Amino acid sequence: MSEVITEKDKEYEAEESKSAPGPNQPMSDRVNNRSLRPNSGSFKEFMTTGWDNQEPAVEPLESSKFTPARLEALGRAFPGERLVIPAGQPKVRNNDCDYMFRPDTSFAYYTGLGEDYEAGAVLVLNPVDPDSEEAKAGKTHVAELFVAPRADNSTEDYYRDPHYGEYWVGPRAGLKELAAMTGLETHDIAQLADALGKDVGSEAGAVRVRVIADADPQVTAMVESVREANGFADPDANSAADDKLHEFSAEARMIKDSYEIGEMRKAIAATKDGFDRILTTLPKVVDQPRSERMLEGAFNSNAREEGNGLGYDTIIASGEHAPILHWMRNTGVVRQGDMLLIDAGVEVNSLYTADITRTFPVGGKFTDLQKRLYQAVLDSQQAGFEAAKPGATYSDIHHACMRVIAERLHEWGILPVGVEESLSPEGQQHRRWLACGVAHHLGLDVHDCAQARYESYQGAKITPGMIFTIEPGLYFAKNDLLLPPEMRGIGIRIEDDVLMTEHGPEWLSAGIPKQIDEVEAWMADRAAAALV
Repeated sequence: MSEVITEKDKEYEAEESKSAPGPNQPMSDRVNNRSLRPNSGSFKEFMTTGWDNQEPAVEPLESSKFTPARLEALGRAFPGERLVIPAGQPKVRNNDCDYMFRPDTSFAYYTGLGEDYEAGAVLVLNPVDPDSEEAKAGKTHVAELFVAPRADNSTEDYYRDPHYGEYWVGPRAGLKELAAMTGLETHDIAQLADALGKDVGSEAGAVRVRVIADADPQVTAMVESVREANGFADPDANSAADDKLHEFSAEARMIKDSYEIGEMRKAIAATKDGFDRILTTLPKVVDQPRSERMLEGAFNSNAREEGNGLGYDTIIASGEHAPILHWMRNTGVVRQGDMLLIDAGVEVNSLYTADITRTFPVGGKFTDLQKRLYQAVLDSQQAGFEAAKPGATYSDIHHACMRVIAERLHEWGILPVGVEESLSPEGQQHRRWLACGVAHHLGLDVHDCAQARYESYQGAKITPGMIFTIEPGLYFAKNDLLLPPEMRGIGIRIEDDVLMTEHGPEWLSAGIPKQIDEVEAWMADRAAAALV
């Protein structure tokens, strides 16, 4: 779209350029030349009058009932230390366009804030005076949220700041609103630098600072400056300290509270609706160019309607694309007779995401070969589920799933060695057709808790409150000459979300059909709905 430049526009530009950075200053400091902004005194005065106030409606978030316990546990783990957890900044998509903002996962967990309320905000846990009444009562920290004040119509930023100005972005939550939503004490972000440096030092009784270092480079640089100025100049030691904070946050998220479990159920229900929409769309797009994209669009629109968006990029993989583990181009044709692998999850407004994979016969009915391969994966998943008891480990799930896969490959004459040899650490030949893992934690991140220690993740016992996936598969690449020709170009994965309870595992996604007859009935029902 072009803009018509008038002589008056040129006058505005000349006026604005008087205070603009010069040509030798960094690009980040220069005026964006895409459009012209009026800068006259009369305009400024005019723009701060005649507006009705727009007060954003706010109420306490449901999560605010649960964050105090999370913050208390975090504080107990780092007594006497200042903990800094930034929300992060918008990430550039191209030039002056950003991706939709999503806060850092640790920030979301400890504040309860999802969606895009608080780009640039920072959560700080300040240690209490050890001699104070608060400390005697067992309190270790006071949580404070530093945020940008509202740029409402009483300010010049209202119309000049495209990031916070409410002329540009609409009414947004500021200090008062975020305090009401989160239950946290709030302060102007302009006070952050002073707050970070208070009482920091290496002497006894002084404060040490840790930060979630990869969330916001600007905040991390500010923390580093404070540390260097106060006796903590070793970057390796600082990095190791920060990693411990990130590690603790990841491990804390392994056990879900009742609020989190409820949000996961919502995410799974919304994901089921997305799969319904895909299957309703499927008969209309078979054999059409880029029909994978058409199905992707059906799911993605549902994710935006029912949630915050996607938990991760949707995989729509038909035919020879299905064995490609991370096929996300979705540019292929969904052809009659193909097996169609769909890996998708809705992220709800609280940022909790489902992670579901189903594999469908495009025509609505499995062939005998497709049934045989599909049932093997289904049996593998059920074996993993049965191994997932309180006190078991991810390794137990893994080995149970892999044994079924190895046995079926041997039965079909594909495995070049015996089952036990393949399952041995020195063998692993079956992994040619299932190279990825079959289980992972799930929650605010699709691969949640990834910063946890190995011994707290893969080597740890599964306990009630954990939510994880079980997702075995068979990936028979089109170019795999060790396979019979009729098997080449078939990929199957079945993935469900599981909650460990005191009585054993629960299929959270039990409402999404996966048995062969149930899948066929589901597809027939949605195809019929498409005709209405």
